[in-house]
Amino acid sequence: MAALEGVAAGMLARVQRDGGVDEVAVELPLEIRLNGEAVAVTMRTPGHDLELAAGFLYGEGIVDDPPEVGLPEDLAANVVEVTALGAEPPASRRFYTTSSCGICGKGALEEVAVHAPPVESELRIERGVLAALPDRLRQPVFERTGGLHATGLFTAAGGDPLLVREDVGRHNAMDKVIGRVLLDGGLPLRDRVLCVSGRLGFELVQKAARAGAPVLVGVGAPTSLAVELAGDRGLTLAGFARGGSVNVYTRPERVV
Repeated sequence: MAALEGVAAGMLARVQRDGGVDEVAVELPLEIRLNGEAVAVTMRTPGHDLELAAGFLYGEGIVDDPPEVGLPEDLAANVVEVTALGAEPPASRRFYTTSSCGICGKGALEEVAVHAPPVESELRIERGVLAALPDRLRQPVFERTGGLHATGLFTAAGGDPLLVREDVGRHNAMDKVIGRVLLDGGLPLRDRVLCVSGRLGFELVQKAARAGAPVLVGVGAPTSLAVELAGDRGLTLAGFARGGSVNVYTRPERVV
């Protein structure tokens, strides 16, 4: 397949169907190792795997600072090695995540609060800018396959896209964005806005809160626990951003 602008290698595959060939998003497992120990396996779309590993470990409160990330020399590129002095995985569990959910069954509000202090930000964003952000998510693989989620990082002043990542898992797309910012030393996200292409579940609010994002907006609906967590952690949570309108569920004072 010819190289595609804006598409990482390995994100697309061609499959036979009745009457022709379809392009589909690739889904493969990725094992994340911390200091030599396997701590998680996630089903993901290949590309930006180092960011994904860093963002996942940060979102779970396992690392607080930018870790060293790399690929092992003796294994295929479905493993990421993370080195972080003093960081240890929780002794009581190992993670298995799928492309349809985050850390399934995990997550009380009290546990999130341990790793995600209340968001403090003076950010303000115009309602029209907030409503328009999903239309500004650049999704080259989704446009070809219809099979990926996306997360974007935007400025509040003009809604300018700073970073967009795609993945078969909505939580992976968020981890890739947060992981990139973490590795660049840009956390917390006090003056930035996160936008997702789908519904707003608990795990996405959890990750946004951990990253210190003051605003999270999505195309779809929020869940009850997502609204509860956003309110508890001081995030502005907005959904149904489409057609120039948007619903704001928590901390509406940031939307002017």
